[in-house]
Amino acid sequence: MKMNGCNTDCLEKPLSRGFGSLGRLIARYPWWFIVVPVVLSIGSGVGFCFLEQRQIMMFENEFPSPGSLLKREGDFIRTHFPMNNTEHLSTRQLYNEGSFASIIIVSLSQNLLNKSKYEELQRLDAAVRSLSLGSEIHFQSLCALINGSTCFSANPLLDLIQNGTIRTNITYPMFQNRVFLGKYIGGVTLGPDNTVLRAQALRFVYYLREDTEQQLVNNTKWLNNFIASFPQHLQMLQLKSVQVYYYTSVSLQKQLEEDAKRAMPFFSVTFIVTILFSVLSCVRCHNVRNKIWVALFGVISPGLAILTSFGLLLMCGAPFAITAVNAPFLILGAGVDNMFIIISCWQQTKMRATLEERMAETYQEAAVSITITTLTDVLAFYIGIMTHFPSVQSFCIYAGTALVFCYVYCITFFGAVLALNGKLENDNRHWFICVKVNDTEESGQNTMYQMCCLGGSFETSEGIEIEHPVTVFFHKYYGVFLTNQWTKLLTVVVYLGYLAISIYGCFKLQGGVDIQKFPNDNSYLSQYYTNEALYFAGYGPRVMVVVTSEIAYWEPQTSKEIESCMQKLENNSYVDKKFTESWLRTYEHMSKALNVSIITKDGFMNNLDIIFAYFAEFKQDIDKEGNKIKASRFFVQTINVVGAIDERNMATQLRGIAASCNIPLFVYHPIFICLDRYALIIQSAVQNMIVAFVVMLVVSLLFIPNPLCSLWVTFAIASIIVGVAGFMAFWRVNLDSISLITLVICIGFSVDFSSHIAYACFSSKKEKTEERVIDALHVLGYPIVQGALSTILGVVALSVAESYIFKTFFKLTCLVIAFGVLHGLVFIPVFLTIIACPRWSHVSKVKPLKISHQPANIMTELERQRENPIRSVQKDNLSGYSCSMPDVLSTSIPFTTCYYMGWKAGVFSIFHSEKFPQEK
Repeated sequence: MKMNGCNTDCLEKPLSRGFGSLGRLIARYPWWFIVVPVVLSIGSGVGFCFLEQRQIMMFENEFPSPGSLLKREGDFIRTHFPMNNTEHLSTRQLYNEGSFASIIIVSLSQNLLNKSKYEELQRLDAAVRSLSLGSEIHFQSLCALINGSTCFSANPLLDLIQNGTIRTNITYPMFQNRVFLGKYIGGVTLGPDNTVLRAQALRFVYYLREDTEQQLVNNTKWLNNFIASFPQHLQMLQLKSVQVYYYTSVSLQKQLEEDAKRAMPFFSVTFIVTILFSVLSCVRCHNVRNKIWVALFGVISPGLAILTSFGLLLMCGAPFAITAVNAPFLILGAGVDNMFIIISCWQQTKMRATLEERMAETYQEAAVSITITTLTDVLAFYIGIMTHFPSVQSFCIYAGTALVFCYVYCITFFGAVLALNGKLENDNRHWFICVKVNDTEESGQNTMYQMCCLGGSFETSEGIEIEHPVTVFFHKYYGVFLTNQWTKLLTVVVYLGYLAISIYGCFKLQGGVDIQKFPNDNSYLSQYYTNEALYFAGYGPRVMVVVTSEIAYWEPQTSKEIESCMQKLENNSYVDKKFTESWLRTYEHMSKALNVSIITKDGFMNNLDIIFAYFAEFKQDIDKEGNKIKASRFFVQTINVVGAIDERNMATQLRGIAASCNIPLFVYHPIFICLDRYALIIQSAVQNMIVAFVVMLVVSLLFIPNPLCSLWVTFAIASIIVGVAGFMAFWRVNLDSISLITLVICIGFSVDFSSHIAYACFSSKKEKTEERVIDALHVLGYPIVQGALSTILGVVALSVAESYIFKTFFKLTCLVIAFGVLHGLVFIPVFLTIIACPRWSHVSKVKPLKISHQPANIMTELERQRENPIRSVQKDNLSGYSCSMPDVLSTSIPFTTCYYMGWKAGVFSIFHSEKFPQEK
């Protein structure tokens, strides 16, 4: 291949030749290329025995990632303020979610705090505490303790109810100036002095110890048993005045695992639908050249590839997250794309050629197209492994590896099936019963015989198969319409509108993982989240304010700096200053009341026992070592934190205030994971896109050796990503770890359709740009439509799934494919006619087809061909040849210069023969 006098086909030419040799090899030994992949797939299937061992808990391992800010802060708190849930649990000291079961009790009347409800509340509490799994795993042996022997109360009011000492003057949210009730009582109506008049909901929380690994295992078993058996216990209680909703710390992960199991049957449905679509799109009203068997095995090929790749990865120990369940649906649809390209190339080959020649020509023609699309898809997935999200990494590992095997199986297993089908065609055998049929009509044959037993016709003028009606549509109608001047103008206007809407949507796109979206609709988990938001959203988490260094607390200036920082935090809109807990403030107030001096180091350190005597919980807030305070902490109460957006805004604002303080401190709560999630999502998305853009551009330049063509392909990637991100906002999909997977897919799949069209356009032999675009649409329009529909059908079964993960995956895959087709079949073809580069000139040596009616001396000379640039060509000569001859025969010019011309493997081949004498 030459472009402007420079040879740039360093990869394209050897790849095409290599594929041609592979095609010949498969034509000779097809059964080897069928048996070996099948045996490999069966052997790899053993890996699925390790599936349960390889599963990872999506949210447990998701965050915080090693080295993250939240991880470092959590480690600091764990070191200086160790949690003691075996002797004295305090919920405010929790530095992670912990192990627990929670139930929300909603009154069917307006008030839950009356004697008629107390009996039902006590029976409900007793039912939870009685749950056990065998003789060793029961609540009493697992519960977090207070005072070293008593299980931590599920609700501060529950002890009062059980003791019969509950009073009507309960204050809210601080009870007896010591107990915060904001997370335990909801739907509150207050009277004078913040006394509770009515409360519509209560929350019971049953915390479990986490002191040993075995304890954690037992906790999980008990919580799983709680999920399984608690609904039956509720029915047995026959509660008439309350409605109960439940949740545990393992509920979300367990539901995700169940969602994965429920999604498995969808794959069989998808497999059948994809087979039906492939068969219908490849069916022909022709008894010899029908491609039904070819299409059937074309779908089986990616199925075997998925089985092999997943099995091998599971055997190798690759972690398997629920997100990886999406991969087979996508790979099945995308895996048949290469099949459609290869079939399209096969149908362009000469019917009179030998099987080896047809296979070689098919593989040469398809080599660059299927290689560049597979390579870009695989690279996009493997680039996605660089993210910090284990769920994204798992998906990318399995999907990328499955695509590699899809590619290998397509050019081996499917190619062998195509070769066997080619033998039937060359022998003029019936596609179904494999017996020879007549290729010409005979008198006396009835209509049924002609329909079922007659075959062998093809386009005699070109020697190729009769084109599919959709292919004819793209050639004669759509391509002409698209290259019309008014259509091009309209297309540019439409694209500008698409771009404007997409950019607007990008600014509206919300980020962050909203956990409340993950439960299935109408599930017990979804109902719990709904009632939690309805009754308990007023008060958010109690946030730690941690001083990280040894400072002189007794010095007035230091005390002022701490107080100034605390007041800045309290003045934030997400903080209620009335409920701040500060051991230093309390200590200073008590020292003044008791007339104790704490302005010196000795006086400050020696009198700390005074505050501990009255407020024992403050002892857990000071890390005292000898005569030093190595670290200390305070607490502020947040309010009005509803949903992921409020969580992220609250965490961002409080962290910003803490960073501006002169005292070395930070703010912490496990909920701050939302901010780290969002930061990592943005970082991963930007990182993946930058790396992917560079890689895709390099790959495009290597395989499509034309800078402008490569730039158009890279432009399509950026344009499609902007469109997908923008329309995510309109479809109410957040930028989270699930949608990040789709952006990874987008980077790879957005290359496919545009690169097909761009490559075909720039390699076309037509002279005018519009004609080259029409030629590209003629050859690839129908395969692109087939590929897009097969991919959509591959994931359409997920649209009926209840899981947020699967529904989001379906939505965004549809956006990626829709915008990919829009660019491949509309925008890029039009843009190529507006800004295009000169047509390539190709010089490549290809063995000519055998022409039996040529003189023997000509054929003898043509066997000694050599490559030579074209100098003169006449179009009105023998089919496939052009001869430049003098107008008047003369003995002084006794030779004729002959060329062989052909359009093969996307290359226009012209060969100059040795001169031979003219015949007289």
